[in-house]
Amino acid sequence: MNYTTLRDWHKLHHEKALFGRYITTSHIQPLIDQLPELFQVKSLGYSVEKRLIQSVTFGTGPIQILGWSQMHGNESTTTKALFDLFRWFAAHQDQTEVKHLLNACTFTMIPMLNPDGAEAYTRVNANQVDLNRDAQNLTQPESSILKEAYNSIKPDYCLNLHGQRTIFGVGSPAKSATVSFLSPSQDELRTVTASRKIGMSIISDLNEMLQQFIPGSVGRYDDGFNLNCVGDTLQQLNIPTILFEAGHFPEDYEREQTRCFMFLSLIRVFESVLLLKSEEIRDSNSYFAIPENKKCYFDCIIRNVNIPQIGVTDMAIQYEETLKNGTLYFVPKIAQIAGLDDFVGHKELDFYQKEIQIPEGMKLEVGANLENLQANSNLPTTFSVKSNNLL
Repeated sequence: MNYTTLRDWHKLHHEKALFGRYITTSHIQPLIDQLPELFQVKSLGYSVEKRLIQSVTFGTGPIQILGWSQMHGNESTTTKALFDLFRWFAAHQDQTEVKHLLNACTFTMIPMLNPDGAEAYTRVNANQVDLNRDAQNLTQPESSILKEAYNSIKPDYCLNLHGQRTIFGVGSPAKSATVSFLSPSQDELRTVTASRKIGMSIISDLNEMLQQFIPGSVGRYDDGFNLNCVGDTLQQLNIPTILFEAGHFPEDYEREQTRCFMFLSLIRVFESVLLLKSEEIRDSNSYFAIPENKKCYFDCIIRNVNIPQIGVTDMAIQYEETLKNGTLYFVPKIAQIAGLDDFVGHKELDFYQKEIQIPEGMKLEVGANLENLQANSNLPTTFSVKSNNLL
């Protein structure tokens, strides 16, 4: 497909009812209820707090593809991308290429696996359990729902849809890791098994496609083995599984640009799956050539700032995503005070050894909340939090 054309379509026609980072059941349920006949909606069960978990299935082909989003409730970018995908399939279902996908594959997507975590804007569920560490013990209803889904569907491919923090970069010099992928390990040795190699081949296709839009900003997620993780568990079952990590695009704290890259990547996965039937699986070298994520970014770095009783140093600021009365705010807090030559800021300012002015009684230390500094003319408004939820 022409991915530039797909990107242009997304700019004009994506699901505008979903915006920003705080996406809950109340946002997606009206959209699910309004899905056209192409889609079949199924109730899978209920969360700890009795919120409904549903799947959306479309296509009639023999290749079974299962995907799920918001396993971590505060990772909503791929949820938005799924509803963009539904919209695209509905609008283009009569086109030859789309018909081919629908006739070759059956897609089952769970848009929100952890609705309680989504409501509270937390990684964990209502019992404070990380569902992506519960694949073996299955202590939570949401974990059991996912297992029942893959046991009944018997997927040929799985898509584990996540989001990652702004701290990750790739390459040297580092660029923000806007999108990252992983073909999870199947054992402690991280052996390149047949199942992993299929995922690696698809991810290599994704990387090539995305380089035309975000060159140097695609990362490879750490492949340390943990059988408690869902992806590793599925890989052990010899189901090729691809982990998506929606990351940070410059100035895009609402993840609206990244959302588009997730949308494009989903379609590219489907195309790649079909190509695997007629082409050889790619060598894993192209997968390992993708640079691995590294923790090298802060939201903001103030360079060469003179801090009373410390002296001239660097100060890193990280936004803490905080839900207040149903609105998500990005609260600036000090993450480090030290020389930060090995780190990059999404925004950087040089104070040229000038002293920073702080209100009386305030102490600059790691963890300090800098909201009160936004009115201080000595600190740029770059670091302020606005009431409209936008940085």
